[in-house]
Amino acid sequence: MCATNKLKEQINQIWDLYDENSSLDLTPIYEIIKKLDDGELRAAHKVGQTWFVNEYVKKAILLYFKFQKSELMPDNFCNCYDKVPMKTANWTEKNFIDAGFRMVPGSIIRYGSFIGQSSVIMPSFINIGVYIGEGTMIDSNSLVGSCAQIGMGCHISDGVTIGGVLEPLQSTPVIIEDNCFIGVRSSVTEGVIVEEGSVIGAGVSLTSSTRIIDRKSGNVFYGKVPAYSVVVPGSYSKDGVNLYAAIIVKQVDEKTRDKTAINDLLRM
Repeated sequence: MCATNKLKEQINQIWDLYDENSSLDLTPIYEIIKKLDDGELRAAHKVGQTWFVNEYVKKAILLYFKFQKSELMPDNFCNCYDKVPMKTANWTEKNFIDAGFRMVPGSIIRYGSFIGQSSVIMPSFINIGVYIGEGTMIDSNSLVGSCAQIGMGCHISDGVTIGGVLEPLQSTPVIIEDNCFIGVRSSVTEGVIVEEGSVIGAGVSLTSSTRIIDRKSGNVFYGKVPAYSVVVPGSYSKDGVNLYAAIIVKQVDEKTRDKTAINDLLRM
């Protein structure tokens, strides 16, 4: 049995028995959280064109919350009292150099999340179970919720909300694939998948029930933005009432890329 399958089996056993058995070995829970922190495991993974949820990973996070005790966490700004320590607590300069990402003062990154090399984290909040790929910018005042998956070369702009998910266990977390741009004050929640290369305009709100209308073809999507789409806020009419919709106005072109390009000078 490979190590991953063994961990999966152990977590499922703890999940089924923890209310009845106080003598269970909880080591697998902490091992999974460590692997999430190191980027060796993810809450979801892609096979071909389909994303699959790793339910046992989400179970491990929930069990971690159950068994981990709150403790005092000194901070430069104020003391905190919580169950999940900060990812970079007690890090030295060498730890940061080895990890290879830049973290601006005021950033909150919880343990159990992974940040790829050459990424830049501005003052924002990144929750447990998050995966952020190489060269991605998380701009100021943004929230990246539990288990969200963000790819390489993305720009998550100021004040963006990327929703989290731990329950239901089978629910897919929000997924932002590689090379996406998410505009200022936008929100992507309820397991929406933004496919590779897409540009989400300022103020767009995407949930699992948001109607996403392709202006050119008339096709309607729910819960997924097709690859290389440019999406802006809009509306559609139903029974004489204008309702909110997200509109795909075009496919990404060179002009769009120039406007949303990531500045390599900001990277490490």
